[in-house]
Amino acid sequence: MVAKLLRPGDGCAAHRQAAQYTADQTPERHPDDEAVAELLARDPVGVGFVAHPVSRLVTTSRESTAASAWTRWSTTVEVIVTDPGAIGAARAEVAAELDAIELAASRFRPDSEVSLLAESGGKPTEVSALLAELVAAALAAADRSDGDVDPTVGAAVVALGYDRDIRDIGELDPGAPVATTVVVPAVWTMVRLTGRTLTVPAGVLLDLGATAKALAADRCARRVAETTGSGVLINLGGDIATAGPAPEDGWQVLICDGRDEPGSQVSIGSGVGLATSSTLHRRWRRADGLPNHHILDPRSGRSAEPVWRTVTAAAGSCVDANTMTTAAVVRGHRALDWLRSLGIPARLVDRERVVYTVGGWPPETGAGADDR
Repeated sequence: MVAKLLRPGDGCAAHRQAAQYTADQTPERHPDDEAVAELLARDPVGVGFVAHPVSRLVTTSRESTAASAWTRWSTTVEVIVTDPGAIGAARAEVAAELDAIELAASRFRPDSEVSLLAESGGKPTEVSALLAELVAAALAAADRSDGDVDPTVGAAVVALGYDRDIRDIGELDPGAPVATTVVVPAVWTMVRLTGRTLTVPAGVLLDLGATAKALAADRCARRVAETTGSGVLINLGGDIATAGPAPEDGWQVLICDGRDEPGSQVSIGSGVGLATSSTLHRRWRRADGLPNHHILDPRSGRSAEPVWRTVTAAAGSCVDANTMTTAAVVRGHRALDWLRSLGIPARLVDRERVVYTVGGWPPETGAGADDR
């Protein structure tokens, strides 16, 4: 888990140094990002940033909230509600939502709609409203990121060995044959979605993982708030969404990718999405010894160069935040200028654990911050 609610004993290592990225140009913002900036200016609504002064943080849990956590999709699902009496119903609603999304979009299930689409031969196919929403979100992410977040990388991901649940991969058989060529990547503009009619060219395998988990967090948060009336925070392995009334001092979240990683504590309000993309997890080594992680550069068909250990961003929805963090990993060194031009509040940790902040996310301070 790379972003989590604070619990007793949670903590992260002090980072080596911190840097706030600055530039002289005035940032140009997307209309959606203007809304995020307005939220940031109001306290306690939206996202408020809190310095991380020590390497050990105490819990912010209170008696007026209740939580439930379990494992799904090889990650941790966490549901926290402001009305303790609603936790049972909230968990049931989230489980049902995740079941539906898995049946629609999992490429690991032969009976999923996405898997069955591979047998359509490129013919227009009517899909469920849910899959249409998931594909629409993926195509929108591809458009906003100039193709850096591309749902047509499925075949390339499989060619790299990620053809089953990450828990089942491990080290690939060293005796297995290794492909000498990379699958020629498809392009997201080849996919057509009109209403619920989806056309995927023959040979193109959709992988909606880059956006589906984040959209699932958004949908789960809305569903729980609407059905129970409770405030809720949904955390799907670092993809966080909130809805309904927030705690008085906001939802306190620790952004940290492990005890040896730099940490940052934030307070988020209702209707906020927070996403972290990481090159430290969902990793595997091919039979030829080359390491891989799950974020692919669509143009090369290979895992993106791990310039960033983690990238975290805040937006008006988790799927928007995740679009930016995934694209930032793909863009590498170019990500800083790009995120700043969008006015996106973001935090990036590079190979050397140096922390960079843009778009209003303040520089890290505290233990180890001034070490050079």
